[in-house]
Amino acid sequence: MKNKKLNRYAVFAAAVFFVGTLFPYAYGAVDRSLKQLRVLIDVMEYVKENYVEKTDTQTLVTGAIRGVVSELDDFSQYLDPKDYKNLKNDTRGEFGGLGIRLQKKDDFVTIITPMPGTPAYRAGLLPGDRILAVDDKDISKMELDESVEIMRGPIGSKVKLLISRKNEKTGKYDHKQEYRLKREKIVPEVVYHRMLPGKVGYLYMVDFSGHSTEEVQKALLQLQKEGMKSLVLDLRFNPGGLLTGAVDIAGIFLPEDKMVVYTQGRKQEYYQEFKTRKAGAFTEIPMAVLVNQGSASASEIVAGALQDHARAFVVGQRTFGKASVQQVMPLVGGAGLRLTIARYYTPLGRLIQRDYRNKEKAEEGGIFPDIEVIVKPKEEVEVFAPYRDVVYTPGKPAPTLEFKAKDPVLDKAVSVLTGKEKLEEAKAKSQQASAKRKAEKADEHPEEQPEEMSPADK
Repeated sequence: MKNKKLNRYAVFAAAVFFVGTLFPYAYGAVDRSLKQLRVLIDVMEYVKENYVEKTDTQTLVTGAIRGVVSELDDFSQYLDPKDYKNLKNDTRGEFGGLGIRLQKKDDFVTIITPMPGTPAYRAGLLPGDRILAVDDKDISKMELDESVEIMRGPIGSKVKLLISRKNEKTGKYDHKQEYRLKREKIVPEVVYHRMLPGKVGYLYMVDFSGHSTEEVQKALLQLQKEGMKSLVLDLRFNPGGLLTGAVDIAGIFLPEDKMVVYTQGRKQEYYQEFKTRKAGAFTEIPMAVLVNQGSASASEIVAGALQDHARAFVVGQRTFGKASVQQVMPLVGGAGLRLTIARYYTPLGRLIQRDYRNKEKAEEGGIFPDIEVIVKPKEEVEVFAPYRDVVYTPGKPAPTLEFKAKDPVLDKAVSVLTGKEKLEEAKAKSQQASAKRKAEKADEHPEEQPEEMSPADK
């Protein structure tokens, strides 16, 4: 009995040492949390001794770490040695993809946006769609990186996705459908531009990649030569990309030394400001920014910065709310930990990150448009239909695209920019319409209201 007890505390001591080795900077915190750790060791010991099948200690430890990290947010992640190696050293060769940006939302692998001109977009996948299975393999319990990995494969190979789509009337994901797609090398154009009536320049960004800033500048100079008097920057379905790209794009439209975004975490060292280095070439032109629920990350940074500096008015729908900063640290045994250490804030201090796990905090985050224009996802996707079959082809001229679908978001922006509608009046109408929609929603779901106002819940 005495030996067993000694063995138990030896295991406990080893666990404390193990955690201290994983997180050397937090060794003091480990020492203050011995009671909580003792519970963990008790559970692991009881499982090892009594579970119906023999268990492996390393498997239990790994599972415990995954459990700890999964409680934090949808971005923090434990990386086993294989995943960590792939992250550091991408040696997987020429693989194809489907052209979708994904996010773990409400514990489901959810499409942020399909990229125009890609297999996913041509197949009709929509923002908000949940991917339930890949080639009949359930991915509900998988980490996001793992599910992304099995969607990749050799260019030309086929993959089957089981999708669950939200019913606009009931608000439930009660529609399931299978999609069969062929993997391609995803290299879409990053910028499209054209001149609209009234000399309104239109510039659509697909994402913020390494050469986005250069392409945007070229497009703006071309529109300027054509006599552009105002500008629409369209960031709908833009999932983001490089932070430096966001800062550079915002810098084109802002004066020198203006805050674009800042990061803030619990530690002072994680506070960092990102400002414009010099005055941009287009700081005076009247402009609007278009956003929707597929606008995320770098898109939200740009839209938020231009909105906070009153440099542009924002039209469309509330953005996705994806703006957290991760740091990757190595762990013993070749594993790694991706941990959220900070979040992005607009120049006026608005939190961009949206917490979908917390119903109370779900109303925080994302960029709210100055003028809200509600469009159903299917209808909005049709607006971008001309881009469906367009992918980047080096050396070939850009195709002539015909835009036939009605675009109420763009129409509203153009109406204000051309003076047909005053900005303040458009904002007031938008606020009234938004209040009316909220009241109607409350009437449709009265049972939800007492739950929010209950003192017991508070």
